[in-house]
Amino acid sequence: MKRILLYIAIAVTVLLTSCNSFLDTENYTEKDLTNFPESVEDANQLLAGIYSSMNVDVTSGFYLSELASDDRLGGGAQGDKFAHAIDRLMNVGTDMCGGLWAARYRGIERCNLLFENIGRVTNWSSEAEKDQLVGEVYFLRAMFYFELAQVYGQVPLMLTTVADNLPKASTDDIYARIASDLKEAIEKMDTEPYDPNRAGHATRWAAEALMARVYLFYTGYYKKDSLPLADGGTVSKSEVITWLDECIRNSGHDLVQDTEKPENSFYNLWPYSNEYTAEDYAWAKEKGVKWVGDGNIETVFAIRYNNLGNWDYTGYTNMHATHFGLRTPNGNTSTFPFGEGYGIGPVNPQLIADWQAAEPNDPRLWGSVIDIENDLPAFEWGADLAMEETGYMQKKYLAITAYDHNTLDDSGNPTFLTSYSHLMYGTPLAPVELACTQDLVLIRFADVLLMHSELTETTDGINRVRRRAGLNDIGAYSLEALKRERRFELAFEGLRWNDLRRWGDAETAIERQSEVMVRNLGNDAVQNASYGGGWAARYRATGGFFPIPDTQVTRSDGVLTQNEGWGTAAAEYMGW
Repeated sequence: MKRILLYIAIAVTVLLTSCNSFLDTENYTEKDLTNFPESVEDANQLLAGIYSSMNVDVTSGFYLSELASDDRLGGGAQGDKFAHAIDRLMNVGTDMCGGLWAARYRGIERCNLLFENIGRVTNWSSEAEKDQLVGEVYFLRAMFYFELAQVYGQVPLMLTTVADNLPKASTDDIYARIASDLKEAIEKMDTEPYDPNRAGHATRWAAEALMARVYLFYTGYYKKDSLPLADGGTVSKSEVITWLDECIRNSGHDLVQDTEKPENSFYNLWPYSNEYTAEDYAWAKEKGVKWVGDGNIETVFAIRYNNLGNWDYTGYTNMHATHFGLRTPNGNTSTFPFGEGYGIGPVNPQLIADWQAAEPNDPRLWGSVIDIENDLPAFEWGADLAMEETGYMQKKYLAITAYDHNTLDDSGNPTFLTSYSHLMYGTPLAPVELACTQDLVLIRFADVLLMHSELTETTDGINRVRRRAGLNDIGAYSLEALKRERRFELAFEGLRWNDLRRWGDAETAIERQSEVMVRNLGNDAVQNASYGGGWAARYRATGGFFPIPDTQVTRSDGVLTQNEGWGTAAAEYMGW
């Protein structure tokens, strides 16, 4: 199922290159917008093309949020100015975040295309079938706009396929459209419980969870009491809680639990515990861990990936895992099972210190973090001009290697593979850039439980998450306890940055990076806090928003204006 869906998505992408503004104008098939879509099959192909737009650029909101947060540094190599700049809320080059802008508006345009033409389709098996598909499209458009709004702030609100030169919409109008789209999605999509065969598709439950995330960010960051709707109404806290209640009770989603070895439950969420790697990974074998796989019961919504073994389709593999892997020549047999990559996003040691002080017996710490000194004694420091190394890397999203015991190398040893995917899925042998198939989970059920606790100011969700980790219940709810639980449970899952922003904690938290000891090119150093006046100064200047791509501003002929805090000398990162 995983592989077939993506092949369909690639095929329909070719068809969609005939659309306007964000895509080229040459027709590659006999179908065009005068006769497409005409059937349910056409509509599903168009839907696949919308989903495929999520896979094409590593510069996602997830990626930017991870590097901007306090818990990770830029890392990479001396020449990876992009990563260092993102970490410092600074700019390098032109169109630094242009890939995300183009990809999300491409997805939005495809959503609008479907809305405008869905009336041509008449062979639905039922009205419910049509409603489910349309509901998925409403969810996707809302998700695209929410990502744009969190990254860029005010953006143009494109609701048709007409290629207008649009100015920024107001914050309230953007969030009203997001909330209205999600409300439509919730009302249209079916109430079928979790089904692994539908993994990768939006559901009513995903829409309810995303509505809660949107509500928390909008009301927190902008200091509002409710979420606006496009028709002039509002979404209240009580309505969001009701939707989350329904998601928790009826979705069929749950926390992953290992009934035989409960202590392994959290570890089983991540690919380092997969069966093809675990047999040769002493830590995993000793514990008896077993990965539950992509599309598991805890995954509410994820971006699905595949290994095509073809450089033309790097966007269809999880390039986040490649960027966050160990810098070459690390990532080979000497650092098994953690594979090679670009070394982006070393973990801030302050997170380790805070975690051990607050929860010294929390198994999630070393289920989420690689302690290089203890775990990887053969690790090569300063490899390939590595910068900002801290001795810690995250282990949720990076290349995971394996050995093929059925194929021997020239020395008679099992063949080393850049990814377990070749054994698990039969995907082609490929370099690491093409080998990472792990889904990027955007909404996990643990997050749903924690959002519910935050909105209700109760301990139910927090304690349910803690019990899965083998930790004691907390007695009384507090926001500080909730903040800690989100930081530890959801570490490195793209949520920390916007949590800090909506709580009003970002400026103080990211400024602490100025105290961090690192190794640059293998030599001890202290983080340079002078760039742009420091982390806190850059946050005050930008509000945590990134620059609108320069080419978009230029092409708008003054209609689109650059965000505050960008376009000045203080915003430009010149490198170490």
